[in-house]
Amino acid sequence: MTTPNNSYTDPRVVFATRTPFFYGWVVVAVAGSTMFVRNAAATLTIAVFVFPMSEDLGWSRTLIVGAAAAAGVISMFVSPFAGWVLQRFGARALMASSVLLLGAVIMSLRWTTNPVTFYLLFGTGRLIFQSSLQIGGPTAVARWFVRLRGRSSSVLGVTHSLGMGLFPLFAQLFMNTSDGDWRMAWFWMGISVWVIALPLTLLAMINKPEDVGLTPDGDLATASPGRKSGPGTPELQAPTRAEQEVQWTLKEAMRTPAMWALAVSGGLVFFIHTGVNIHQAAFLRDHGISASVAASALTVMAGGTALGSIFWGNLLDRIPVRTVYIATATWLGGVTLLFLLVESAGMAFFVAALFGIGLGGLLVVPPVAIAHYFGRESLGAIRGATEPFVSGGQALGAIGAGLIFDIFGSYTATFPIFTTAAGFAVVLLLLTRRPVKPIEVAVARPEHAS
Repeated sequence: MTTPNNSYTDPRVVFATRTPFFYGWVVVAVAGSTMFVRNAAATLTIAVFVFPMSEDLGWSRTLIVGAAAAAGVISMFVSPFAGWVLQRFGARALMASSVLLLGAVIMSLRWTTNPVTFYLLFGTGRLIFQSSLQIGGPTAVARWFVRLRGRSSSVLGVTHSLGMGLFPLFAQLFMNTSDGDWRMAWFWMGISVWVIALPLTLLAMINKPEDVGLTPDGDLATASPGRKSGPGTPELQAPTRAEQEVQWTLKEAMRTPAMWALAVSGGLVFFIHTGVNIHQAAFLRDHGISASVAASALTVMAGGTALGSIFWGNLLDRIPVRTVYIATATWLGGVTLLFLLVESAGMAFFVAALFGIGLGGLLVVPPVAIAHYFGRESLGAIRGATEPFVSGGQALGAIGAGLIFDIFGSYTATFPIFTTAAGFAVVLLLLTRRPVKPIEVAVARPEHAS
């Protein structure tokens, strides 16, 4: 056990050192609450609003989803700053301030009357979704866990999945109980963001285990370097996975092809993620699916995402990360084409569930891959540098699918494009190898890190 940096008069420190279980799981719950509420600005949520807002305000679908695309472009520049804040001030400061602002802008969408205010408000919420909260929670968990990083990260995927399913459903229910008033739906979702996540992030979040005298995974640290076991002294144990993990700085990581390969791969798979998600409800309604069934299909997809998060997350602790990443991209590329076969509610639910399983991998695998390749010490900064590629992919997916619909009157052409993007990601990942630092050449690599 290390010496905590904080005073033991801090209630959070006292609580962390006295819990009957490893406090990292409390951090997972806190981070999970932020992953849940960030779905107030998710593509699945705005998908429920595309139809009623376009009918009420006379805006095109491209204009509405353009707010998400614009935020994606801006987040390419904001994400490195969010990574710097995380590295400099810690996850608690970043996550609490982000939750506070997210609730405020989502609630304020009730009063939007023109595209400018809509872009400012929803765009800000989407920025938080794509940058600070997308980086904050997973990075905090990756700092508390190494040996169990895949399993703990899968819990974040489950909580995000619950938000994916429940926020669109809540939005539709709020509209139904308010005589179709989409404005009140935005208002109550903003209030929900504050109630669910703000108290937890302020009261229970701790940046890293060393701050409270703990070690990652709750494992006992090995003896200090140079100490030898002998008569009257405990036998030295093998180094923990956390101690074996090689740590890279941002500058060191940026010199490796692997970091850029992971960044581009992330952009390609999230191009598919957002392009399908943000237009899925409108696509289903165009095919004669009712509004309630379309919203329910999104909930089914979220359920599949929860299952996928558990499935892919547990695989990460058992087989090489690169193999899991390739399998995830392949799954997404194949299932995307099945949307072309949707003609009924049953088929809509089936394809949504399969696609959701693939999305579960996206929530877990890319962040864990970066942490496994480059360690946890500079993870916030490295995530901040790679996240612009994800944001760019999300922006292109959202606006690209909208433009194809506006030009051709159909989304049909988008799905083969998404499958092609998945193919490029698979090829790039097949060519990617875990980088080796000069000091690491003579050291055995951690298990499952390739």
